[in-house]
Amino acid sequence: MSLTSPRAILFDLDGTLADTAPDLAAAMNRVRAARGLTPTPFDLLRPVASAGARGLIGASFGIKPEDDGYNELRDAFLDTYEAFIAVESRLFEGIEALLTNLQECKLSWGIVTNKASRFTDRLVPRIGLHQASCVISGDTTAHSKPHPEPLLEAARRLDVTPQDCWYVGDDLRDMQAGRAAGMITIAAAWGYCGHVEPTAWDADALVDSPLHLLNLIRAQALNSSGSVTSSEVQ
Repeated sequence: MSLTSPRAILFDLDGTLADTAPDLAAAMNRVRAARGLTPTPFDLLRPVASAGARGLIGASFGIKPEDDGYNELRDAFLDTYEAFIAVESRLFEGIEALLTNLQECKLSWGIVTNKASRFTDRLVPRIGLHQASCVISGDTTAHSKPHPEPLLEAARRLDVTPQDCWYVGDDLRDMQAGRAAGMITIAAAWGYCGHVEPTAWDADALVDSPLHLLNLIRAQALNSSGSVTSSEVQ
């Protein structure tokens, strides 16, 4: 698929804009400590941070949502995380400069995350993302990613067509949601990415840093009279 100049950039939150894995992992290990268990190594928890409670509980306890005891662990984890939501969480290096440049270029940007609003509403202003033009949480619409509805709702709020949006994320379901919404999909290789190489996600483009993404946006703005393929800019 060819890339076209965007009118808006939408971002996933955890693992794309913000490095929230330290606080997510710490909450998971507080749950383990309360049960007399040793901590799960951070290196095992970081890759699944974008999958939220499901991924972290699976990596730490080896159980799935359909298993006995999952709901109790999920509730304990979420309550703990809410209490310690922005201790170590930070924007990834280069994100602040990227967002500043987007604003200077008069490009709208927003957040579309599967994180529930009880967490998003607390986290976003604390880590410097309060200037987002829209924030779509996992419970803003009736569906969450990989369903396209959260992305479509973001486009409606920004008053742009989905085809004029780029969606940037670090998880396969981000790319699936973006494609289903008719948006350009950009895989953020600096993020958590699970245990799968983002090259396998069929994204329209793969970027390895926020600066790479900014340069890609600028290249499309300069070539707005035509288009280039993603293979020419990777």
